[in-house]
Amino acid sequence: MEIVMNAYHIEVRKMCASCGHKECENDGTRICLKMGLKVEQAFVCSRWQMSEGLKNAGMLNGGVVRRKGTAEIIIK
Repeated sequence: MEIVMNAYHIEVRKMCASCGHKECENDGTRICLKMGLKVEQAFVCSRWQMSEGLKNAGMLNGGVVRRKGTAEIIIK
């Protein structure tokens, strides 16, 4: 699985779960708006684009919570 960095040096896994073109249904299924298909969380297509929330992860106004050596980003 490929990992990319956003503008604030936060690592983001390149997959459907982090894509801006996904839409989640009420039952939890993911639909790729670009391809019009139901996809799995780890699916990656050539049209992947980082979601807006992940583009902003790590901004100056955001907070970081540390647990057991890992960091979680909190987006306000």
